[in-house]
Formats: sequence, C-alpha cells, structure tokens
Amino acid sequence: MTNRPDELRALYKAYSNDARRALARSGLWLAVPVYVLFLITDLVFIPDVSHVTIPARFLIGGFSLLTLEMQFSRQRRAGELEATCAAAVVLGYVVWLLPALQTANAEAFSYYAAFGAIFMMGVNLFFSLEFGLALLSSGLIFAFFLLSLTEFHYSAAYCLAFTTFYLCCFVFTSYVNWKLNKERFNVFLNAREAELQQRQATERGEALLRLSITDSLTGMENRRAADIRLKQFWDRWREKGAAFAILLVDVDFFKKYNDYYGHQEGDHCLVTVANALSNIVAPLGATVGRYGGEEFIVILDLENSSDALALADAICQGIEALDIVHAQRLDGFRHVTVSVGATITRDVAGAKLENVINEADRALYSAKASGRNCARIFDPNELPGGDASENIAAILKIAIQQNLVSLVYQPIQYLQTGEIGAYEALMRLQLLDGSNASPAVFIPIAERTGAIMELGYWAIRKACCDLLTRDIVDTVSINVSPIQLRAPGFAAQVAAILAETGVSGHRVAFEITEGVDMEIRPDVLDSIQDLKKLGIKFWLDDFGTGFAGLSWLRLMEFETVKIDKSFLHDAASNDSAKILLEDIIGLVRNRGHRILVEGVEDEEQLNLVKSFGIDAVQGYHIGRPAPALKHPITMMHTGRRRLQASA
Repeated sequence: MTNRPDELRALYKAYSNDARRALARSGLWLAVPVYVLFLITDLVFIPDVSHVTIPARFLIGGFSLLTLEMQFSRQRRAGELEATCAAAVVLGYVVWLLPALQTANAEAFSYYAAFGAIFMMGVNLFFSLEFGLALLSSGLIFAFFLLSLTEFHYSAAYCLAFTTFYLCCFVFTSYVNWKLNKERFNVFLNAREAELQQRQATERGEALLRLSITDSLTGMENRRAADIRLKQFWDRWREKGAAFAILLVDVDFFKKYNDYYGHQEGDHCLVTVANALSNIVAPLGATVGRYGGEEFIVILDLENSSDALALADAICQGIEALDIVHAQRLDGFRHVTVSVGATITRDVAGAKLENVINEADRALYSAKASGRNCARIFDPNELPGGDASENIAAILKIAIQQNLVSLVYQPIQYLQTGEIGAYEALMRLQLLDGSNASPAVFIPIAERTGAIMELGYWAIRKACCDLLTRDIVDTVSINVSPIQLRAPGFAAQVAAILAETGVSGHRVAFEITEGVDMEIRPDVLDSIQDLKKLGIKFWLDDFGTGFAGLSWLRLMEFETVKIDKSFLHDAASNDSAKILLEDIIGLVRNRGHRILVEGVEDEEQLNLVKSFGIDAVQGYHIGRPAPALKHPITMMHTGRRRLQASA
C-alpha cells in the first residue's frame, strides 16, 4: 500500500467509525448498570455516606447515557462518543470517591478503595478507547487515588501496597490497551491490503473479460461475445417466443483491397465500415459485432422478413455511401461495398441455433453469388450454393465414388522433441468444374443431408491407410461431427475400420470443435466413452471461440486442447491479448490437458508459444496442409523403405 502513516491513521478512523460508535454505545449501556449495582457495596462498606454515593451513581450514570444518546442521534464521530465514555468512567470514580472519603468507616473504606482499580481496567480494557485517551483516563484515576491517600492517615505499608497495586494495574492495563489498539490497526491494515488485492483482482478480471469479448481493431464485440449474445437471444426465443433476426455483413473483395492498399489501410477500412454499421443499427437497439476477418454480425428483435430485408438494404446503401475507393475490383464498382445475408427465427422441427446461423450464412452466400453489393433474406426453398447449376448436396452423394473428395494433412510438431508427432486430416471437396468448395460450405450441407456419416467413415479409413498403416507418424487427428457422435453404432463402425486396417485406436485422435453448439446429451457421452475404450483420444478443437468449451472441459477429460489461432495472432502484437492467452493456457494446464496452439505462421509466434511452455504447435510455419505423399516426412519415410528393400 502506498498510503502514508498519517493517511492510514485517518483512513483507519474513518473505516472503523461505525463499528466503534456501536461499541461505545453498547459498552456504556452495559457499564452504567454495573456501576449502579455497586450501590450494594456502598451499603455494606460505607453505609454512613451511602445516601450521597447512591444518588450520585444514578446521577452520573443517567447523565452519561443521556449525553451519549444525544451524540449518537446527531451522528457524532466515534472519537466523541469514546471521550464521553472515558469521561463517564473518570467522573463515576471521582463522584463516588469524594463522598466516600467522608465515611467514618475508615478501615472498611481502606479495603473498599481497591475497587477503584475496576474503573482503571474499564477505560483500558472494557472500552475500545484509543491508547492516548485510555492512558489519560486511567492516569487521572490513578492520580485521584493517590490524592485520596492524603485524606486518611494510613500506614506506610498500606500506602505502599495499594499504590503498588494501582500502579501495576495502571501499567499492565495500559500496556494491554496499547497492544489491543496495535492489533486492531494491524487487522485493519491486513483487511485494507486484502481489499485492495480483491479490487485489483476484480478490475483485472473485468479487464480480461472486456478484452476477451472485444475486438481489438474495431472496439466492438468480437465473435465470442456475439456467440454469447446469440445464445441469449436463442434462449429467450425458445422460452418466450421473442423472434429475432441475424444479419451477416461481409465486405466485398476485401482481400484484394488489403493486398493492394496494405494492411494499415485495410484496418482503417474495417474500422470505418464498423463505425458506419454501428451508426445504422444502433437506433434499433441491435447488437453488432465483428464475426470474422471482414465479416460483421447484427442481431436484433424482428418479427418479419420484410423488416430484416429493409435493414439489410439500408446497410448496403449506408456502406456504399462512404465512398471508400477500391480500384482493384473487377465487377465494375470502384468503391467498397458489402453483401448482407439475413434470416429470422422460424418455428421448424428440430430447430437449433447453429441452423439459424447457417441460414444467415447461406443468405450471405446467395448475396455474393448475385453480384455482391446487395442483400438477401434466407429462402428455405433455395438450393445451397451460389451457382444454380451446381447442387453440392448431390455432389456429396457421388464424391467418394468419383474421387471428388480427398484428404490433406497438416503436421503437428511436439516442442519438447522438435519432431512431427502427428498430422491433422482435413477434408477437401472438388466441384464438377474443377474448383474447390470451402469446408465451411460443404460440411454443414453434409451434416444436414446425412452425407457426413459416409464421408466420416471414409476419412477415418483413408487417414489410417495413408499414414498409420505405413508407420509414417504416431498419431492422426480427425474432425468428427456431432451428427456422427449421435449416430447409433458409430463406435462399432469405427472399431471395424480399426480392425480392418490393423491400426491401434491409441494412434487416432478425434477432434471436437468447441465452436459447435453441440448438445451434451447422454447418447453423445456414451458414444465418446465407447470410443475411448477403443483407445481413441479426444481433442477439443478451437478452444476459446465458442460457448461450450468450459462445459466440455468439466464433463470429460480431453487428451489435448487446441487453442484457437486468433489468440496467438492477437498476442503477437498486443500485450493485453498476450496476458489473455497466458491466462487461457493456465486454465487449460490446471485441468491437466496437453496444449496445442494453432496458427503458428512465423518464427516470432513460434518463440512466443515456446515461452509459454506449451506441448505442441500447428500452422503454416510448421507445415501447410498437403496430400500424404507431398509431406517431407512422408517422402523421407518412403525413401528409407526403398533403400531397405534394395538392400
């Protein structure tokens, strides 16, 4: 703590004021009745002056309580109330002592005088008085006692004995009072330090929370925050029927803009678009956030499609009105525009949040396919895809037979040994015109149509044959869909594939993506347990991008947790993001999981993750996804086998 001693003392008095006021009040209300009850001893020891001492006790007791209550009702500070208590004790002693000295029972009074030490102990020990006030009060009591010795001519032995007794009481009780005051102050200091630490921890937690849900470039909510908002809107719709709309806004040809004008201008463009988008939707009470690189999301309460489409058109017009020059476009426009896809929640069987998001994404895809700089509302009767001549769902049915689907493998390096100890299998789909479909497009379609089951079994068998049966690598990780885990007999089919290929389940890892709002159902958990009995490991993919990761970490043990690349990329240039990444790593490490960081694209990022002591890395700096025969480790392995065969 940086406070000076005088400031701390003042803070201590202010901090303990209410408690001390209450203690002073309750203490005096207890002390006065005890003081009055001593009238019995007056009648026993000094009955000849009791007619004076007894009324005096009532008088000083009543006056003290009246004074204290007046101070208390006027909210006087604790110091004033404590001074009243100290004065009451001293006056109580003096008012009793003076008439008592007039007694004719000198011998009885000589013993009765010992009771005066009770007053001294009262100010030092009974009341929580500050040391200076307690010392002054007990000192006055001691002084009045010494003066009383002159009234009677007691023996020297008596005077010495009682003076020593009072002196010891004075010293000992004053010392105890000093210790108590010191201890109270130390308790305050400790409480103050704990309070400051708690406040700092709270502020740090709030800062980390703000950082974790805020996009570092635009200052608006990031994907994580948007996912939380979506879940809140979804739950409210399911419980109360409050319909809402989702709009996905994508900056057209932004990669060309970024490549031509540079990243700094690209960032400036995104910030300008973000601000304009916020200004357009803010009056409607909408939630707006950055959902991806150049993609934004708008969530708001709406009940009909026409209002959603009108808002989407207004967004297109508002961004076009910014007139941001974009000379590299090849579609006739010369400024930055956006495409918008919108959808509204509908009462359909088996409705899920990810389906609604996919609907908005399909509407956005339709807007892009329609020439960009336009808005589209989701049409459930429209075929997925931008080209009406291509039906991805139909292509998926023949993809395996026609060799349109393939696997590429991205290496995973274990930092402790520096070896490539695993590969991640990634699926690719070639369309009929020779172009490739994005996994973000065809995987949801495969899940929706059920084609994911056949594709999934094919991918497991293919990965085992490509790498594991030839002992090219120890482990292959394969992404699995919630549809697969929920399917009856999935674990049995996987066991059959392992037996067919002669591969041990311990060499296979299944990746569950956190970003998928997968229902944590008993049948899913049972399927996972059956697969674990085969030796298959489970990895949690893209940790930090969704809203189910912590629930999964609580319910089951993952062999490895893969931290999404966005955290690493932000940490390389932002100290706050670096702290957030370190906190996430600490959270996962405390759970006992191995940690893999995705998206390592240069040596600087590799050195950064090494400094955190994580287990494995993956990214373009380690190796790009490629077919099995094109990876250097594969070719080296094949070459060694040929040399052995020729020998």
